[in-house]
Amino acid sequence: MKPTTLCFPVDPAGRLLLGCKKRGFGAGKWNGFGGKLEGKETFRACAVREVREEAGIRINTDDLDLIGFLDFHFSKKPKDDHITYIYMTETWQGEPVESEEMKPAFFLPEEIPYDHMWQGDRIWLPRLLQGEKVKGQVIFDDDGETVKHMELFNL
Repeated sequence: MKPTTLCFPVDPAGRLLLGCKKRGFGAGKWNGFGGKLEGKETFRACAVREVREEAGIRINTDDLDLIGFLDFHFSKKPKDDHITYIYMTETWQGEPVESEEMKPAFFLPEEIPYDHMWQGDRIWLPRLLQGEKVKGQVIFDDDGETVKHMELFNL
């Protein structure tokens, strides 16, 4: 399984910064910012790099709060399986800007576009936003979109 990260910046007004994926894996879906580790990079360093590349903001590794671990499994495409370290931060420098890969936007919790996100996000993301820390797995059906099975446990 590929090691990956996902980071959710939250501003002082409680708005979540998401990005709409413009290309590649998950294109057209809103998500946090993240991706695959490069070389001997740590999970925290990967999260910082990915947020900078995808949203143009700078985060210090010390400002990342590890809030979860999820394993994502794709029944028909096991090459897409990945383990994800999930972070949240309330501290960064700069203003979000659109990149080649992501178009960022802020959302209040009640405005999060779950209908345009990965199907399982509507289950685990609200728990993280309420302060829970979770670990678990999400197994997608053969279509790569429908959640076939999900297990979540509190950390």
